[in-house]
Amino acid sequence: MARIIFHCFFFVFLLAVTSCTETSESDVFITTVASPGIIPQPNHLVTQDRWLVIDPESGVYADSLFAQEAAFLSTYLNERGISSTLQNKPSSAQFRFTFSTELPKEAYEIECTNDQVNILAGSKSGAFYAVQSLIQLTSQAELKEKGISMPAVTLKDEPRFKHRGMLFDCCRHFMTVDFVKRYIDLLAYYKMNVLHWHLTEDQGWRVAVEAYPKLTEVGAYRTELDGSVHGGFYTKSEMQDVVAYAAERHITVIPEIEMPGHSSAAIAAYPWLGCTGEQIEVENEWGVFKDIYCAGNDSTIRFLEVVLDEMCEIFPSEYIHIGGDEAPKTRWETCSKCQKRIAENELEDEHHLQSWMIQHFVNYLGAKGRKTVGWDEILEGGLPEGAVVQSWRGFDGGIKAAQSGHEVIMSPTSHAYFDYPIKSTDVKEVYSFDPVPEGLTPTEEALIIGGECNMWTEHAPQERVDFQMFPRLLAMSEVLWTDTSNLSEKQFFSKLNREYADLRAMGVAFGIEAVPVTVSPIQMDGAVSVQLLPQIQDAEVQWKLNSDEVWSGIEKAPMVTADNELLVRTLRWGESYGDTVVIPLSSHKALWTDIQLPNGYSTYYTGGGDKALVDGVRGTQDFRDGRWQALQGDDLVAEIRLDTVATISSLSTQFYTYSNAWIFMPTQLKVEVLNEAGKWQSVASVENPLEVNDRRQDVVKMVAQFDEVNAVGIRVTAVNRGICPDWHDAPGEPAWLFCDELVLR
Repeated sequence: MARIIFHCFFFVFLLAVTSCTETSESDVFITTVASPGIIPQPNHLVTQDRWLVIDPESGVYADSLFAQEAAFLSTYLNERGISSTLQNKPSSAQFRFTFSTELPKEAYEIECTNDQVNILAGSKSGAFYAVQSLIQLTSQAELKEKGISMPAVTLKDEPRFKHRGMLFDCCRHFMTVDFVKRYIDLLAYYKMNVLHWHLTEDQGWRVAVEAYPKLTEVGAYRTELDGSVHGGFYTKSEMQDVVAYAAERHITVIPEIEMPGHSSAAIAAYPWLGCTGEQIEVENEWGVFKDIYCAGNDSTIRFLEVVLDEMCEIFPSEYIHIGGDEAPKTRWETCSKCQKRIAENELEDEHHLQSWMIQHFVNYLGAKGRKTVGWDEILEGGLPEGAVVQSWRGFDGGIKAAQSGHEVIMSPTSHAYFDYPIKSTDVKEVYSFDPVPEGLTPTEEALIIGGECNMWTEHAPQERVDFQMFPRLLAMSEVLWTDTSNLSEKQFFSKLNREYADLRAMGVAFGIEAVPVTVSPIQMDGAVSVQLLPQIQDAEVQWKLNSDEVWSGIEKAPMVTADNELLVRTLRWGESYGDTVVIPLSSHKALWTDIQLPNGYSTYYTGGGDKALVDGVRGTQDFRDGRWQALQGDDLVAEIRLDTVATISSLSTQFYTYSNAWIFMPTQLKVEVLNEAGKWQSVASVENPLEVNDRRQDVVKMVAQFDEVNAVGIRVTAVNRGICPDWHDAPGEPAWLFCDELVLR
């Protein structure tokens, strides 16, 4: 597989050369040197305001320690048309690598003197990062005729954190070995040093284990809802190949073997691993499931030990991740073996049983010289001694772990979950990420070893990953590498605009940096309108209604007097930027009327605020689109007072249903009207149209029709089912109710 970090910029260089104008031979380079745009930003960079011309017969010299890194640079120069060779003496080389005992492990220095480039490094990884900076420097030469140059600089650099990673979920959607290697190249180019390889899940087991062949024969494949089969796995030799490939690029591969939850695929292969012993299928839906490893079964514990033995043989990383998140205790509560384990070890409850299990494997891996990493749920029931906490549910878990003397990796959903849409976490939000929260002592701060961006792939098959990861990965690389005193959002976005061409040259199908346009409802009489506000400076926003043929600019506001769909698109660089946004609209008699919500609504899902249910803008198939208003555990009650007496005969609305996310249809929709005499009267009651155990993810419309009546108000009650039912994977937990626009006609 071609090394991206060497091939990507040749295309950019050729474009620069072929677009040059004719000049004299002596006038080769421009006279002004712009500030080099290196990502991540170096911690000390001084530009000498001159170009250093790279000798067409350039040589590279290195101590034997840095022979591999020197070969990387020499290969890159040769692929730029420069006859670069490795030299035996520094005097005959333009690029000179030297080991320095005074520099920390990952630190490096670059200094351009006359026509030489001197590179000092405290380790092989430091020398490798110097090469990445040199590649970026040489990619930025602004040429007038011919040749390659680089800005002459003095550069001193080292990372802020030792752990700079990306979680790669290859379970929900399988990724080929070549694709994994491609991401190793991309991570290395931006000086990230950890690939957290998520290898086991409910939806697929990706690790070949010789002692348990059914793990891949059965557990690696699932039958989708449409009958198709999805899956795949990595052989031992393939994983060893990935580890070696990553090591050459100074990236550590940390495997994750989930326990005790997210284990449906393993239990499908070997039912005795679970509490019931019953045959289950590899899951083909997303969510959290009640069938987890039986913590009371010695055979299950031994199974996991064997799996971890193989992981330690394949992966030499200091850290091994064992998950520990989202493990419902429903099965353990009724399992005789689990209850016996609790009694024998005098544990308080099932949460402490999980802590016992995690502690067992912390000790088991510790005996092999490894450190165990778990998600912040391992804090529940007591944090096992020696465990490393990866904090994803905000910063609190990481703070608690650091205060308890444990190492911490920060990857909160607010800044680091790149499977989330850009409207949830845009590039600015990522760039604002500081893994070290306020309030810690210096000793506790030192326990924050770094952070990770997470690429979960429930909704991201291989061809979608670039769109989700980039350009957010660039922001993450900078905040994990660069000291906070050297971070500049303005400077970063300036560099990012230049970096897009290089991403294209690397074949990266990057996504968008922010929501291109915000949509805000506008209050009008008898019609629905929205304000469209561009969020990208150099982008053009256009709109049309679904029946229109011509797109309009935002200087003309859309206006809808009936049900319709508004389509909004953004153009940048002469092409579509992001997806076309479809916004369903409805005009009706309750638009912008006074509405009271006695039970309120969730601060997580406001739908747009107090008027969200009467602003004319409907929700979409994405319950996180910001248009749905939700409550957990309570009924939705809405009292609408009309501006004048109105003749009405129907109330319709939509509800979201997605039981895996604890979102259920109301059991009943009740409608009352307030007559001119000031009395409430019931006019309609509609039952849930779905079966009680319906597990679909969908938008379902409910319509209450009644005889025409004159009314000055209307009261709508959507009855929440209260709790998740017994058949659910989280029985007894409070159910969510998601409601859309209340359309009154």
